[in-house]
Amino acid sequence: MGMKKGNKLYVRIDYRTDRDFTEQDFQEHLAYVESVACERYLVGGGFSNTDGGMLLFEAQSYEEAEQIVQNDPLIQRGIYRYELYVWDLVVLSKNIED
Repeated sequence: MGMKKGNKLYVRIDYRTDRDFTEQDFQEHLAYVESVACERYLVGGGFSNTDGGMLLFEAQSYEEAEQIVQNDPLIQRGIYRYELYVWDLVVLSKNIED
């Protein structure tokens, strides 16, 4: 996807629940997110100052974005809860504009 003003991206903010998770849970989450990133624009990471993280990604619609989120093992297992937002691009660095 070429980034242009007016495009929409989707922002998933994750919040840790009180459920335990294993290294395997994390590795399955990471494999899933990396597979999605091979198909579309996606950046993500964890917060340093609190439990949780964020994904910023491309989708054709809110419904597709919701499906991407729901297929993440950490969400499916209830280890994290999330909020999903539609984000309108207004300002872009010159080095990422088409």
